[in-house]
This record gives sequence, structure tokens and C-alpha cells, in this order.
Amino acid sequence: MIFAAILAGGIGNRLDLGIPKQFYEINNKPLLIYCVEQFLKVDGLDKIIVSSPVDYLDKTRSLIEEYFGDNDKLVVIGGGEERKDTILNSIDYAMLNGADDESIMVTHDGARIFVSPELIKNSIKHAKKYGASSPVIPATDVIFQCDEEHSLTNIPERKYLVHAQTPQSFNIFKYMDIYNDLTSDEISLLDEAMMLFHLRKESIFLFDGDSLNFKITKPLDLEIAKAIINEKDL
Repeated sequence: MIFAAILAGGIGNRLDLGIPKQFYEINNKPLLIYCVEQFLKVDGLDKIIVSSPVDYLDKTRSLIEEYFGDNDKLVVIGGGEERKDTILNSIDYAMLNGADDESIMVTHDGARIFVSPELIKNSIKHAKKYGASSPVIPATDVIFQCDEEHSLTNIPERKYLVHAQTPQSFNIFKYMDIYNDLTSDEISLLDEAMMLFHLRKESIFLFDGDSLNFKITKPLDLEIAKAIINEKDL
């Protein structure tokens, strides 16, 4: 089975909107809905799991029903305190609803609303072959590495640097096998799914991402999103 987890369990404080950013509307449509629409275009997904801040579960469920009706492919669950906890909640749902040792989980930032169906399909395809996969885009700026005092310590070669995106996909049982072997210190490092595989030096296939698949985190990102939506008449 193939499960998709749209990670929308956060609040988005950096935008200071007064509401979780996934509920912010562009052209009278919440950002979360733009994202879910893209996943519904992908054939072969057995379940699309939408996480929500626990205080907004009813609102999220109402929105999903308003836009998509009684669609049994969609389910809303509570998010966790941190990203890794939300991923675990999604995995728990999958394992209670038919996941087996060949099942794949696709995790995606709900704030990346311009993800293409092709990117989702490629993520799944590569995870089936390699166990884990992530889209990336090349770093265009020189990257400075610094210490806690903000002193420059290193300038890595740019040709070896890439920016990670989602959707990131992985074999569900392989993820849990590794997770159950991690120390508490290692678990604290899991700010995103691929870190888990990296900690155990497992194969992660990196494939070409899409510059349009940016994450809405700052006010400028919202303005860019508005321009794209208006231009494409989404």
C-alpha cells in the first residue's frame, strides 16, 4: 500500500497570521486545500493522511469535507508536538490500516502547495527501489559554515550542496526498524524523515526537485504564492 502524509500539524508562527498558515486563504481557498488537491491527482495512493494541530482538528475535518465531500481516501489525524511525532502518528495510522513490509509512506510539507503529481510519483518510485528518497535542488549561493559565535569555520564546495525538499518517501517498516534502534539523543535529531536513514548510513536516493515546490514560511513567500496562483488561475 502507498500512504501519503501531508504534514500540517504546525502553527506557522513566523508568518504571524493569527491562525495556522494552512488555513490562510488565497483567492478564497486555504493553502492546505491547494496541497491536498495535488495529491488527489496521483493515482495509486491508498490513503492521504492530513495532520492537523490538535486544537484545529474539527476545523481541518470541516474543510476537507467542504472541498472534497465524503472521500474515503482522505483522513485527518492529530499532529504531534514536533515533526518527527507527526510522522510517527501518520505511520501508526498506516500500520493500523493495512500497511505491510512493502508499504511506502510519502511525507510532504503542507506548506509546499505547488508540489506536482510528477514529483510525488517520482518520490514513490525511487523509495520502492532504494528504500528512501528525497527531491533536492542545487544550492545557488555560496554556503558559509559557522560556529556558535557566528565566526566562519568552513566554506563547503557548492557543487556538493543541495537544498532538500519534500515529498520524501520511505519504506514504512524499514523506518520503524531503524527508529526502534535509535538512542534518545539520535531521536532528538530527527527534524525530518531522511535524517533517520542518514544516521544509520542507509541508502537515500536524491532526485531532481522543482524550484516551484518552495515552502511558504515568510511573508514574501505568501506574496509569491499569490502571484503564482493568480497567474496560473488555480
